[in-house]
Amino acid sequence: MNRTVSAGLTAWEWRQPERQLLLGCLLLVALGFLMVLGSGRAVGQRFGALDLLPLLSYAGSLAAIHLTLVLTRFRGDQMLPVAVAFLSGIGLLAQYRMGAFASDDLRAITRWLLPGGVLVMLAVCLAGMRGRYRWLVRWPWVWAGLSLLLVAGVLLTGQRFRGALYAPGLITPTELLKVTVILFLAGLLDREAKTLGVWHRLLPPFKALLPLMGFWVLLAGLLLLQRDLGVLVILGVALLVMLVAATAHWGYLVYGLLIATGFGYSALTLFAHGLRRVRAWHAPFDDPTGYGWQTLQGLSGMYSGGLWGEGFGRGNPEYIPIAESDFIYAVIGEELGFFGCVAVVLFYLIFCARGLRIAERAGSSFGMLLSLGLTTVIATQTFLNIGGVTKLIPLTGITLPFISQGGSSLLAACLALGLILAIADGEAAKTRP
Repeated sequence: MNRTVSAGLTAWEWRQPERQLLLGCLLLVALGFLMVLGSGRAVGQRFGALDLLPLLSYAGSLAAIHLTLVLTRFRGDQMLPVAVAFLSGIGLLAQYRMGAFASDDLRAITRWLLPGGVLVMLAVCLAGMRGRYRWLVRWPWVWAGLSLLLVAGVLLTGQRFRGALYAPGLITPTELLKVTVILFLAGLLDREAKTLGVWHRLLPPFKALLPLMGFWVLLAGLLLLQRDLGVLVILGVALLVMLVAATAHWGYLVYGLLIATGFGYSALTLFAHGLRRVRAWHAPFDDPTGYGWQTLQGLSGMYSGGLWGEGFGRGNPEYIPIAESDFIYAVIGEELGFFGCVAVVLFYLIFCARGLRIAERAGSSFGMLLSLGLTTVIATQTFLNIGGVTKLIPLTGITLPFISQGGSSLLAACLALGLILAIADGEAAKTRP
C-alpha cells in the first residue's frame, strides 16, 4: 500500500482487510461458544445472560483494537492484530470450556483479563508509535536493574507451588522479564555492537562483554534459585539471537551453545525437579500414575481428538493435570483435533513471520533488535510449550502465549505486542510521504 492515510475515512478504507479478518475471528469464536453452550445444555446445564460476557468482552476488545488503530491513523502491520485476535479467541474459548468463568470469584477476575491486556497493548503502541519507542534506548541499565529487582522481589516474598516460586497471590511478575530484559539487551547491543563485533582470532572481546556477562550471571543465579529454568532458556535463546544479529558474528552462537550444553547438564544434575521432567519425557510409562501422568494424559487426549476433534465441550480435558495452563494445547488437540492444532501453529508462524519482517524493515538498529528479541521470546515460548505437550522435548512449565490461563503471561505478551506494533508504525512511516 503506497497511498497516504490522510483522513479518518481513508484510514478506515485502508484497514479494511484487517477489519474483515477480525470479523472472521469473531464469527469463529462465536461458533465455538455456541458449541460449548450446546454441549452443556445437552447434559442439563443451565445458562444465563452472564455466560455471554466472555464473548461480548472478546467482541468489544476486537472493536477497540480496530477503531483505535483507525482513529490514530496507525500505519503498521495489519496481520499482527489478526493473528493475536485468533489466538486469544481460542484461548478464551478454552478457558471458558475449562470453567474459568464458572464461579463468581473467577468470573470477576477473568472477564477483565483480555480487555485489560488489550488496553495495555494499545497504550504501549500509541505511546511508542511515530518512532517514539526509540526513547527507550536511553536507559538500558534501568531495564537491567528493574529485571533484577523483579526476580529478587519474588525470591524474598514468594511461595512455592508445584515446584516453582510465585509472588503473593500466585502471580508471576517475572513474566515481565521477557520485556525488560529484551529492552536492556536491545539498548546495550545497539550501543556496543561495533565493539562486540571485533574478535581477536577465535576469542570474543571479553573486556567489552564484562558488563553483559556480569548482569547475565546475576540474573541466571536468581532464576536458578527461583527454579524458573523455562524463563532462563527463553531469555538465553533471545540473547544469542540478538548478539548474532547485532554483531554479525556467528561465534557467539557457537560459544553460547557450548555453554548452554554444559549449563543444562549441570542444572539437571543439581535440581531434582528438572531431572524428574526429563524422566517423564524419556520414559513416562516407568511411573504412569506419578511423574509420567500429565504427559500420558495429554497425549491420550490429543490422540482421542483425531483429525477433527471431539468438538468444543465434548472432550474430557478435566483428566489432564493443569490443562488450563501448561497443557492447554492438549485440550485444543482433543476438542479441535489435528487440524485445530495446525491452525493454532499456523497463526503463531504468521505472528513470528510478521515480527521478523518488522525487525528487518525497522528504521533503527534499536528497533530491529527490539522487534527481533521480542519475536524470539514469543517463538521460543511457543516452541517450549507445544514441544513439551507433544513430547518432542521435556516439559518446562511454560505457558502458551495469548492462550494459556494467567494474567501475568498475557500482560507480558501484550506489552511485547504493543512494542512490536509501535516499531511497525515507524517502519511504515519511511515508505509513505
